[in-house]
Amino acid sequence: ADFLVAKRSGGVFYLRMEDTDKKREVEDGVSGLVNGLQAFGVVPDEGVTGLGSERGDYGPYTQSRRKEIYHSFARDLILRGYAYPCFCTANELEDLRAAQELAGKNKGYYGRWARCRNLSAQEQLRRIAAGEPFTLRLRSPGDPAKKIVVNDLVRGKLELPEYDMDTVLLKADGIPTYHFAHAVDDHLMRTTHVIRGEEWLASLPLHVQLFALLGFAPPQYAHTAAVMKLDPETGGKRKLSKRKDPEAAVRYFAEQGYPAEAVKEYLLTLLNSNFEDWRRANPSSALTDFPFSLKKLRASGCLFDLQKLEDVSKTFLSRMRAEDVFEEALAWATQHDPAWAALLLCDKDYATAFFAIGRGGAKPRKDFARWNQTKEAFAFFYDELFVPARPKQPDAAAIIDAFLRREEPLEDFARIKAICEPLGYCANTKQYKADPAAYKGSVSDVSTVIRLAVTGRENSPELGACISVLGAARVLERLKGAV
Repeated sequence: ADFLVAKRSGGVFYLRMEDTDKKREVEDGVSGLVNGLQAFGVVPDEGVTGLGSERGDYGPYTQSRRKEIYHSFARDLILRGYAYPCFCTANELEDLRAAQELAGKNKGYYGRWARCRNLSAQEQLRRIAAGEPFTLRLRSPGDPAKKIVVNDLVRGKLELPEYDMDTVLLKADGIPTYHFAHAVDDHLMRTTHVIRGEEWLASLPLHVQLFALLGFAPPQYAHTAAVMKLDPETGGKRKLSKRKDPEAAVRYFAEQGYPAEAVKEYLLTLLNSNFEDWRRANPSSALTDFPFSLKKLRASGCLFDLQKLEDVSKTFLSRMRAEDVFEEALAWATQHDPAWAALLLCDKDYATAFFAIGRGGAKPRKDFARWNQTKEAFAFFYDELFVPARPKQPDAAAIIDAFLRREEPLEDFARIKAICEPLGYCANTKQYKADPAAYKGSVSDVSTVIRLAVTGRENSPELGACISVLGAARVLERLKGAV
């Protein structure tokens, strides 16, 4: 959504690395995020471009490299009486919360519960000089009995209680909390719009207050609906989790081989309520033609449905040219399945020919939804991957023998129909359904025997087309092998 808003409005989309919480940092987090975004065509205009690399005029774009900047604004808050050092230990804060719970009060560091709020300057300096560790807290002027009014670009007018907690601005190691850092950075980086999940609504009063105390104009906020999923354990809905759900990470879709455009198409069905109507009216238009609007963003939870993504992806892939399918499948395989890539590269024209089966027309085939499924879908075209399957019909050998003796082209369905009647099968499906007891089976039973012998599976693309691509020599060898 951030990327689309920037592009539709002529703005700048930048990537800032908010890495102040080292406990939540993951290995390869930066490169994984950058590479994942690039795989789906989401390239920042400025900001972090890789591990240790940035571009733009407002850097550094990595928060851990901006410590001195935050300290200068923290010092200003101290001088104006809006921040103070807090020497409370973790145990003391835990005792404080226990006392609040016992008294039936809201938990937090505020009002009379803020023990260090009213320490004299002399006491503060004495304890600092003594080497006591401390955090820097906001001296909040908020009154929860009063309201703030914020115009959310998704949810409209919001009236929320003022924030009254003395939240931590700088941790004991001097590193800022996200709340403080983002307010400073959004101002200095000239951020105009912040689009984020609805879980941040609870922090909105604090962020509005921080902007006001720092003397900054706040950006416009848009709080989007949480993306939900069905929990396989409980059957109920829960928020998509970065820690529990692999599909919450951008890299998952690239590794699984979902086409970038198909993923973006599906995400637009979640983001804008009018996208599916637009797509039905514009089936061949590019996604960039869609009039994306913040006003159409969903305000209530949307369900992330992998099956629907698969359906969207199958439809998207079925419309691609065979040449493009080959190139994209090869690109994915080169990175994730080199053995499959090597087979595809053996003969580009051959691979393109089997990718072309069933394409075009009003109802193209939908054999796969991801590039990692192409190997399974088309493995039988390669002798190295072909797994023979012996037909189960008692007279399978007779069917194959009769098929081999015919003179029609191998790929001609007339060759299969011609051997039906002599073997006791009905060559006409409609006729067979009218009187099934009069026959051993129908033409489909006969074709299944040939299909199994040639492809090793009961379901495949159109048999004649498969035979044509496989070539007479390979087909005859497989048929004789099945006998």
